Amino acid sequence: MTKLEQRIAQARGDEPADLVLRGGKVFDLITGTMIEGDVAICGDRIVGIAADYEGRHIIDVSGLTLVPGFIDTHLHVESSLVTPFEFDRCVTPRGITTAICDPHEIANVIGIDGIRYFQQASEHLLMDLRVQLSSCVPSTEMETSGARIEADDLQQMMNHPSGIGLAEFMNYPGVIHRDPAALAKLKLFEGGHIDGHCPQLSGRDLNAYISAGIRTEHEATTAEEALEKLRKGMRVLIREGSVSKDLDALQPVLTEATSAYICLCTDDRNPLDIGEYGHLDYMIRRLIELGTSPLAAYRAASLSAAEAFGLKDRGLIAPGLRADIVAIDDLASCRAQLVLTAGRPVTDEAFAARRDIAPVGRNSVLAPQVSAEDFRSTGNRSQTDVIGIIEGKIITRHLSEEIRPVDGDKRPDPSRDLARIAVIERHGKNGNIATGFVRGFDIKGGAIASTVCHDHHNIAVVGMDYDDMALAANRLSRIEGGFVVVRDGEILAELALPVAGLMSLMPFEEVGDALITLRAAARDLGVMLEEPFLQLAFLALPVIPALKITDRGLVDVTKFEIIAG
Repeated sequence: MTKLEQRIAQARGDEPADLVLRGGKVFDLITGTMIEGDVAICGDRIVGIAADYEGRHIIDVSGLTLVPGFIDTHLHVESSLVTPFEFDRCVTPRGITTAICDPHEIANVIGIDGIRYFQQASEHLLMDLRVQLSSCVPSTEMETSGARIEADDLQQMMNHPSGIGLAEFMNYPGVIHRDPAALAKLKLFEGGHIDGHCPQLSGRDLNAYISAGIRTEHEATTAEEALEKLRKGMRVLIREGSVSKDLDALQPVLTEATSAYICLCTDDRNPLDIGEYGHLDYMIRRLIELGTSPLAAYRAASLSAAEAFGLKDRGLIAPGLRADIVAIDDLASCRAQLVLTAGRPVTDEAFAARRDIAPVGRNSVLAPQVSAEDFRSTGNRSQTDVIGIIEGKIITRHLSEEIRPVDGDKRPDPSRDLARIAVIERHGKNGNIATGFVRGFDIKGGAIASTVCHDHHNIAVVGMDYDDMALAANRLSRIEGGFVVVRDGEILAELALPVAGLMSLMPFEEVGDALITLRAAARDLGVMLEEPFLQLAFLALPVIPALKITDRGLVDVTKFEIIAG
């Protein structure tokens, strides 16, 4: 009997189903009602609901509510600081059965080998990891990355089964001003899926961007921005990461009327936040707590996501679809008691049975050794551009402060919360070092440093003491990248991320413990930001307004140009 014949036979009850979930209620995301009856599964497919079934295996889910598996519509696995295998083990038990990732973090370090690593890893996970092809490596011409990916490079990776389309097109000026390299990538995916990234873009420029065939957007940070994009046909992905927290601002936009065009994503979320709060399960709980109807919240988490990305085989608990199912205690609390991915229960034994693959991107930190002198600011103009942090956002303010030079150096000033920030090229390309000022860390002394530095992933270091800044930066080279906290010449805490300077080889639980120690060490320096390391990382991303810094200098993102020194 063929698989097709088996599915039909088991659906009719002519033979026992491979697996039956008995005793629960199915939450129907079409009508918003509860459906009584068994759920029958044949292989990786649902074949029956709303009826009684016999099964070779039966799982009692009495008292539980069954919902479709959750789909994270945009994330960077690297930002979880663990490998795809540990990411799978971290979030799949919470009900995330599909994750649509953009591996542009690792691609910016080691190029197409990084994307291929994710493609190969996707073949061995319990979750369905969909690997979009990175569109902007580097994100702009105002930074030094470890690799460059053009349309010809993308073309050779297009046929992997994990693929959906082209990942977030961050170079929105390149789109609206018709840059030939940008257009070559868009044409390659014309008629397919192209992910968007256009913070604060509006009016005719937004029309032009959408006209390029770009249909999704995760950078809306206000209800007004989200509504304009929705009205112009974009699907808005509500984001709640470790730094970018937009859920509360966008929650009023998510209604049963708009839910067909709204999805959920995490973008960048680390294991500590996942352990403390949750992943998409947290977003669902929070949305309902704020007044969103359960139908709208769960629809955005699965059905709408599947429709937005052309995944026609999932998003509902219905015959013929993938058996991605989450059994939860109730709709409001969204606590997964059982998770199935393609009909397989998610268990420790199932994780242990996966085939692993060798990590890539080792020994990728090739930065120059730096000294305290490298962090001096030699400008003679007292009026100084300052990056202003907005906690919980990756957008920043473009501030201006009077900082008078003393002995040829504009010094950091803890009394005014003016810290030195520097970016050091670490790919062995040119050894660039750029410095500036940042307000918002409230750091009193010492330094923190990171090789997680979006999207080029050079070394970013912020501090009040130049010697400590040099020690922190140089330490990152010795541990193959990661996070470091230094004070008075002593390393207080560190986390090595030897996979491209982005991901640990440790279990996610140990990474979470290390982050607790790092946060405590940062607080000893006076830093009270909830997520200081990722907040630091986003200060170097020159596609998010308003003022950022790369290894080439301060970037006025509004004008899309480097500020003359």
